[in-house]
Amino acid sequence: MWQPAPNSIRLDKQEIHLWRAELNRNSETINAWENLLSKDELARAARFRVEAARRRFIAGRAILRLLLGRYLGLDPAGIVFRYHPHGKPYLAGGAGQIDLRFNLSHSHELALYAFALEREIGIDLEQIRTDRDPERLAARFFSPEENAALGSLSPEDRREAFFRCWTRKEAYLKARGEGLSIPLAAFSVSVGPAAALLKVDSAPEETSRWSLVSIDSIPGYAAALAVEGRLPGLRYWIFD
Repeated sequence: MWQPAPNSIRLDKQEIHLWRAELNRNSETINAWENLLSKDELARAARFRVEAARRRFIAGRAILRLLLGRYLGLDPAGIVFRYHPHGKPYLAGGAGQIDLRFNLSHSHELALYAFALEREIGIDLEQIRTDRDPERLAARFFSPEENAALGSLSPEDRREAFFRCWTRKEAYLKARGEGLSIPLAAFSVSVGPAAALLKVDSAPEETSRWSLVSIDSIPGYAAALAVEGRLPGLRYWIFD
């Protein structure tokens, strides 16, 4: 499914491009990539107290800039970001000649990036951790329908289903760009293998506006993508 990217990348309106990238890079690469970051990104990196986390942040932002530079034909260091009120990044006006939308997520040593034209997208990635209590977290954050669906599963299936549900919810919120201003329990997604937005309490029409898909091809991780409109074709690339 995941393939090395060709030298020339073209994004069509009927496609979503997904990129997978390893964040653990050697010191020489990290030092070079620091030069691509803006002053505010460098300030954010400096606030990390754990060196490994600082390096992964630098790698994640630099890779985003390198990918955007490929799509837009721009110098990665010259790309300017703006941020929605709840933190979702977007390109400052005049960046390239196409209406490119993007989103990113990282967990542990891995990052995922999603790119689309003229439609909102959100992506979420979570390492499936065994030190989390899915039932306790679900009872605190999930909707009654989601909790009922999780409770109907066998204990051995519940952990993976919890992370499927969590990433679908996060991807939807990130696509909308409203963060946790929308309570997680105020809408419901499926917990089974087939991803779907089932209900939004405050806006029933939302279920027909968005498509969800799980990305199940990364061992040890759960991931999901939310796309405005009908789900287009997906292309899976590896950033190396």
